[in-house]
Amino acid sequence: MNHDILKSVIFDQHEIIKNFIIYPREYTFEDNANYVLTGMRRAGKSTLLYGIVRNLIETGINWNQIIYINFEDERLIDFTVKDFNDIPSVAYEIGNSKSYFFFDEIQNIEGWENFARRLADAKERVYITGSNAKMLSRDIETTLGARFLSMNILPYNLREYLTALSVPYNKNELLKTKSKALVQKSCNEYITFGGFPESLPFKSKREYVSSVYQKILLGDIIARNSVRNEYPLRVMMKKIAESVCSELSYTRLHSIVTGTGAKISKETVIDYVQYAIQAYMIFPVRNYYAKLAEKESNPKYYFSDPGLTNLFLVEKNSALLENAVAVALLRKYGEENLYYIKSIETGIDIDFWIPEAKTAIQVCYSLNGSSYDREFKSIKNLASTGNAERLIIVTKDESVTADTNGIDIEVIPAYKFFINL
Repeated sequence: MNHDILKSVIFDQHEIIKNFIIYPREYTFEDNANYVLTGMRRAGKSTLLYGIVRNLIETGINWNQIIYINFEDERLIDFTVKDFNDIPSVAYEIGNSKSYFFFDEIQNIEGWENFARRLADAKERVYITGSNAKMLSRDIETTLGARFLSMNILPYNLREYLTALSVPYNKNELLKTKSKALVQKSCNEYITFGGFPESLPFKSKREYVSSVYQKILLGDIIARNSVRNEYPLRVMMKKIAESVCSELSYTRLHSIVTGTGAKISKETVIDYVQYAIQAYMIFPVRNYYAKLAEKESNPKYYFSDPGLTNLFLVEKNSALLENAVAVALLRKYGEENLYYIKSIETGIDIDFWIPEAKTAIQVCYSLNGSSYDREFKSIKNLASTGNAERLIIVTKDESVTADTNGIDIEVIPAYKFFINL
């Protein structure tokens, strides 16, 4: 690889980092660890790296020690695994001292993991980002060993969203009528348009979110997996969005997609779902009470940002709210600790169950009318088993603590739930 090209990529990236506006995120990093940051495109992975770079500069590290390479730079279109060895050479030419390596979207280069391991074995500091879950497949984790810590990055949560908008949300501010109203308004926008960091300056946030969706669909799913027939995939994504909040088996999804006239096998539907998961566009939530096979084949699916769900739904505020709650819980507890409960035998039907916190969460846009009895009945059924210590119903804006036959159920408006989670 031409060293001058690599140097230009690095120096140009320095200028980008120097001038980039960075808002605080709620992610923390160990000082002496190497990291692999994964997650959906435009979730803010690169910005987190920018923040780490700026922190290093503040501690006295020189810019010439920062080797930051974005592998989506068009100047690196011909870069191959053989060119990796040029990076340490260029780093030495630039700085002639200890370097800090930052590699953005490195999964574009086949064989990257062996180079990352070599740098780690040489006791270099390395930070990597990628937009595909294959980066953390079992084979790659075996190759990298314990040399890297992994972290899944999601778009803004509500606290980060409010901070970026300079909207105060401390307890005293929430006691003020105008401040509370502004927080609620911002929360409603967040639930509708999501938390992609770069969407905030846009007047038409929906158009921005749509552009992100198309980039993920065309680049991270269709191109990366050599999908030849786009139509069934697009129909499938629409049907998944329309089925948010409901169980969706592969058989059912296949039936829905083929019902539109699309010709596709069930096996291909399964592949497409996995492609969307690997691109971090969607994530599954499984039934806690189900057998293993059913857990895997009959989950509920949510989009990794509520703004993506909103692209497909019309006047389905309850589904958007539930999707936003799912994303918040995913970030707090991780996919492996997030479930729903549905049992015909016991009559228990709970939107979200967090076993480690012994917390049950129902999502109900409004408790007016029949919703009140239905939601309270379902959550009381779980309480009667003695497994739950905290029972919550998240609503759009209703708030109360209800005591029903000795069972305390917290009814919390969305903005308070997200802020206090």
